[in-house]
Amino acid sequence: MGGVWHGPKGIEVEVIVLDKRPLIRVTRVIPEHGRMHLGFCATPREVAALVDLASLVEVIQLPELPRRRR
Repeated sequence: MGGVWHGPKGIEVEVIVLDKRPLIRVTRVIPEHGRMHLGFCATPREVAALVDLASLVEVIQLPELPRRRR
């Protein structure tokens, strides 16, 4: 449905579907301890209460370009 946005200190924000309803899940990955759930949010405003939206980046995989023959 959507991508995963990464923030500082292990923050991850992703869109999920829970009970047929889209929600935004905010978690924090803590090395050697796992993932800590910070909240399910219905709006970006709710996410902004947990994390600075300007600090989030989406990591996407770009398609490979065809190799040119030399």
